[in-house]
Amino acid sequence: NPETPAVPPQKMHCSVMAYDVIKQAAAHYKGISPEDFEDQIIVCECARVSLGTIKEVIKLNDLHSVEEITQYTKAGAFCKSCIKPGGHEKRDYYLVDILAETRAEMDREKLKNTMKSDVAFDEMTVVGQLKAVESVLDAEIRPMLHNDGGDLEVIDIQKAEGAAIDVYIRYLGACSGCSSGSGATLYAIETILQEELSPNIRVMPV
Repeated sequence: NPETPAVPPQKMHCSVMAYDVIKQAAAHYKGISPEDFEDQIIVCECARVSLGTIKEVIKLNDLHSVEEITQYTKAGAFCKSCIKPGGHEKRDYYLVDILAETRAEMDREKLKNTMKSDVAFDEMTVVGQLKAVESVLDAEIRPMLHNDGGDLEVIDIQKAEGAAIDVYIRYLGACSGCSSGSGATLYAIETILQEELSPNIRVMPV
C-alpha cells in the first residue's frame, strides 16, 4: 500500500538513530570529520539529535508539526526545553523555529522548481503572475511580517511602461502606516520578488 509508510511512525526514531550511526561510519570511512559530513549542531541534548538530522527528517517526511518531529527523532521528548523559548534552559535553536525555517526552504525550492518548468514570469497571464507572487510572499515575506504583527495583500498586477511589471500591495496590521513600508521593508520585498521571479518587477504600496 503506497499510503502506508515503510517504517511505522512510532518506530521512525529508531531508523533515524541508525541513520546517524551510518553517517558517522561513512564519515570515518571517507577520512573526514562528522562535522564535515553533516551539520552536527546538537539541538536536543537529551536525545542527542542534531540540527542537520532534524532538517533532513522534516524534508524527507514532509513534516508539518513539532509533534511529528518528536515522534520521528525523539527531539523534545524529554526536558522539552528545545521545543520553544521559555523552557527551563535557554537554547540556541528551537524546534518551532527550525520547522518554520525548513518549511520555508522547502517552499522556496518548490517554487524554483515550478518556475524552471513553466513559462517566464513576464510571459505569464495576470492570474499566473499573481499565483507566483503570492507563493514568494508566503515563503519569504509574510513570515517576517507576521513576526511583527503585520501582513500585506496584493491588490493588482499591471504591465507598465517598457518591460516593467508593477505589483500593487497594501500593508495590513502593524505594517500599515509604518515608515519602513516605504523604505527598508519595501526594498526587501521588491528585491526578493525581482530575484525569485523577474528583475522587471516594481512593488508599489497603495
